[in-house]
Amino acid sequence: MLMTMKKILDVAYKNKFAVGSYNVSNSELLRAIIETAEEKNSPAIIQIHPNELDLVGDDFVAYAREAAHKAKVPVVIHQDHCGTIEGTLRAIRNGYTSVMIDGSHLPFEENIELTKRAVEVAHAVGVSVEAELGTIGENEGSSEGGAAQILYTDPDQAQEFVERTNCDTLAVAIGTSHGFYPKNLKPEIQLDRLEKINNKLDIPLVLHGGSDNPDEDIRNSTKYGIAKINLSSDMKRAFFNQLRTTLAEKPDDFEPDILFPEANKAAKEVLRNKMDLFGSSNKASLYCLGAK
Repeated sequence: MLMTMKKILDVAYKNKFAVGSYNVSNSELLRAIIETAEEKNSPAIIQIHPNELDLVGDDFVAYAREAAHKAKVPVVIHQDHCGTIEGTLRAIRNGYTSVMIDGSHLPFEENIELTKRAVEVAHAVGVSVEAELGTIGENEGSSEGGAAQILYTDPDQAQEFVERTNCDTLAVAIGTSHGFYPKNLKPEIQLDRLEKINNKLDIPLVLHGGSDNPDEDIRNSTKYGIAKINLSSDMKRAFFNQLRTTLAEKPDDFEPDILFPEANKAAKEVLRNKMDLFGSSNKASLYCLGAK
């Protein structure tokens, strides 16, 4: 069942679990996410980055919406990092039920003004808004962007930001990065900072860079307001590494129904583990599936 981000995350926030938000760039990954969510009786968020949308085209969103409508569990169609009002309008016209407006690289006041405009536009048509304060790092293998140096979210600024923008959920910078961490860099989530931010706010928080982090840190983050965890690299690595193996083993085959099934199985195994880790497995029953 297709829902807004606000409806899905309000339940997760109240019950202290997180819903995975999974980047898709083809129909195979979309299918793997929804089928695994149904198997695990878990809500799920399908997110499409502007780079991914340019790859698959606007019509792909209609396909994703139809799949979400037919799903037996709550599903959101969410636009990942977008830094413009024009991109926000494009997402709304395409039928996203949630958008992220990312002004995190702007000065504080400019980030507020951009986010306020996005909230006004999106809320007018019932679309949820995720904003970001602070900057997420960027590692190898990610096309989602990020910053060379993480600017950590200040708890007092976060309170002012949410009060002035009326965003539905806030992505916070507490030490994570997009992509995979180099071997010489140890990921460290600042749970003490997250706890302080959560004490200042009463809205669900978002953790970007959910791949390649210690499981215990991820589990603990849901105790302090994290209700949405973005995941891309871990899932895609499993899918495409298996696809490479299959292609090497079957160099003369070219039919998708021969090449893709094992890759889908690999992605699904990652998704099962992440849904268990995030605490979203068997939580679909907490939602009224007749609501939108």
